[in-house]
Amino acid sequence: MPPPGDAGGAVVAERKTLRTEPPRMYQVLMLNDDYTPMEFVVMVLQEYFHRDLETATQIMLKIHHEGRGVCGVYTKDVAATKVELVLAAARRGGHPLQCILEAA
Repeated sequence: MPPPGDAGGAVVAERKTLRTEPPRMYQVLMLNDDYTPMEFVVMVLQEYFHRDLETATQIMLKIHHEGRGVCGVYTKDVAATKVELVLAAARRGGHPLQCILEAA
């Protein structure tokens, strides 16, 4: 038997809305050097960043003229993977191409 004044032991729980923040984004950058062929940079942009030929060429020219260019913006894990893929491709090809990530 429930104590007097108790309505059968019902418990009301309040639901709190949790607000998760979107993940921090990171940009993958390629750095210019005097040895890596432009064609190789365009190929890497097409293969690893899924850029069409025109966009890849524009990014390559930006890297060439400004010293660095943004290849894409991703979550940290995806950006780090892209950097590793590019660096491995450059090593396989014998090129000194550098690729980094930084907070967007």
